[in-house]
Amino acid sequence: MQILKFPLARIAVWFILGLLASFYLKPSISFAFLFLGIAFLLFAISYFLAQKDFIQKIYFAIATYILFAFIGVSTYSINNESYNSSHYLHMINDSKEHSVSITLTEKLKSSTYNQRYFGTLNSYDSKIATGKILVNIQKEGLKQNLSIGTMLLVEGTILKHQEPHNPNQFDYGKYLENKSIYGQIYTDAFNVKISSEVDRSIWYYAANFRNTIVQNLKKSKLPDNELNVGVALILGQQQDISPDIITDYRLSGAVHILSVSGLHVAFIVFFLNFLLKPLPSNNFGSVFKLSVLIIFLWLFALIAGFSPSVTRSAVMFSFVAVGEFMNRKTNIYHSLLASMFFILLVEPSFIFDVGFQLSYCAVFFIVWLQPLFLQLWKPKNKIFNYFWNILTVSFAAQIGAFPLSVYYFHQFPGLFFVTNLLVLFLLEIIMAVGVVVMIWAVFSVVPQFLIKPLEWSIYFLNKIISWVASFESFIFQDISFNWQMMAGCYLLIFGVFIWFKKPNFKKLAFALITIILFQGIYFGTVYTNKKQEEFIVFNAKRNTIISERKGENIIVYSNDSLSEATMNFVLKPYLVGNFASVSKMEKLANLNYFNKNKILIVDSLGIVPENINSDILILRQSPKINLERILQTSKPKMIIADASNFKTYTARWKETCAKEKIPFHSTVEKGFYRLSKEN
Repeated sequence: MQILKFPLARIAVWFILGLLASFYLKPSISFAFLFLGIAFLLFAISYFLAQKDFIQKIYFAIATYILFAFIGVSTYSINNESYNSSHYLHMINDSKEHSVSITLTEKLKSSTYNQRYFGTLNSYDSKIATGKILVNIQKEGLKQNLSIGTMLLVEGTILKHQEPHNPNQFDYGKYLENKSIYGQIYTDAFNVKISSEVDRSIWYYAANFRNTIVQNLKKSKLPDNELNVGVALILGQQQDISPDIITDYRLSGAVHILSVSGLHVAFIVFFLNFLLKPLPSNNFGSVFKLSVLIIFLWLFALIAGFSPSVTRSAVMFSFVAVGEFMNRKTNIYHSLLASMFFILLVEPSFIFDVGFQLSYCAVFFIVWLQPLFLQLWKPKNKIFNYFWNILTVSFAAQIGAFPLSVYYFHQFPGLFFVTNLLVLFLLEIIMAVGVVVMIWAVFSVVPQFLIKPLEWSIYFLNKIISWVASFESFIFQDISFNWQMMAGCYLLIFGVFIWFKKPNFKKLAFALITIILFQGIYFGTVYTNKKQEEFIVFNAKRNTIISERKGENIIVYSNDSLSEATMNFVLKPYLVGNFASVSKMEKLANLNYFNKNKILIVDSLGIVPENINSDILILRQSPKINLERILQTSKPKMIIADASNFKTYTARWKETCAKEKIPFHSTVEKGFYRLSKEN
């Protein structure tokens, strides 16, 4: 590929490898800078030697790549806040309540019971402390919505993130750690003191700016559903959109339009260029245009919350604007690589952000594949040409995002191209009217002749999205797809389209190899899974769910009727993650066998047969038993208490097992329990 010939592309690859190495190996800052110094010394020596030669030597290239790899290592280490000695991770060592001072920095979508915020610590028990944290405040008793910049004094316990309590579930703790958020605090309104002092940072002013717009739009009588979608489309704030609308956008393949990205930023640039067009084209006019464009571009990114997609767009358009000002032809690949390198240099944790990954993949494939698709047909009719452009952009973006989307979300909207054809023209109208409405709302209530077009446009947009999402047979969900298959799929896509662009025998051979490789990865994964056997005790609140898996077939044991929510939350991730399906569901038996282990289940009746010496004892529904006597007589190897037991019973059993020196596993505390066997 042509892009790999760019020196910046190879440098970016080694820089990213350095970031990943630092993330997984976790070197200390002193270690990272020691090797950075050595790498810089090697680079300087190789550069001095290379100056004497007309033809560049390979050792100079190797030294350059090593240097940028260690720049990546050092960059991630510097930005890893947990290395800071004042970080709260080094202070929390018990489960007692402490006095914690926190400044709120971002409002999140609230949960059923809690208002949720991101914040930064100011102090911990009067000691100076730093670090980002997730704040959960019970809605009950909370009399006001807390604004960004509010400083709180909270009495509570900072909890480190726990691993998922059931297999293959989304690891929210890991997701937060990738954002440098290593803990969270739960509290109620009665344990929160709101300071009269406010941290007036740029986030405070950005939030106030957005709040002013929202309040004036509410006064303008813009309905809630249309208001919340409009704020998401133009200001990038999705917190208040109803779950049903979010679900419709996700199933129709249009959820990306709710995230401010290149499409939105491009419209802002077009709007500004239109306003600045009357200015003269002399030096002063050009400098003024460039300054206004870049300032407003980054102000918009700030208002939109500096999400990865809007940051990428702002950086790219800034490079393009500077290139045009300098009368230099801008290579889109260079802009893409330079923007990625610049963003990761400032915020290396973005490399793990799904939005960042999807954004760059989509843009790269649009730039790479759309010209190829446009060559297939060149309609002379302007209307046909408009919709053909939309279609080719949609297909190019979806091809690029497909492996990542299926890997992370395990679903694919089959009617994505229909959605884009139907809504993009409407979206352009919404953006055109919406920008004017939002600017007006900064100063006062918006008149109805502007509000009504925006309201109707968003109303019809939501209706179209809902209609497309209603075709459930075209929504492919619960797709099993691991990271090996994702990597193989990208290789396959590259191989096929490299051959398709300029066919020859070598490229055809490479394409066929990538197809065979992907098939090998898939069948290898299926074969490996078929060999596996597992016995799982799930952590299901107030329920007992046990499964036995043999390859792709799973038997689920439970005496309770399982709700759809329980199936989706507890069982579905396990099925999808293991390429399996439920072959049958059965009632729980008191005695089970797995991998030469005798497993006894004791329920609320508390019946324990005398002559059965079980290897594993599972306690459910709070049986009233003398566990100490059972342990002394039957000597089981493991005691398991699931989430259907009372907490007091579980705590007492834990103490008894510790006294008798027998392992104890509570699914509420430690998550699911797994017994494995490989044939």
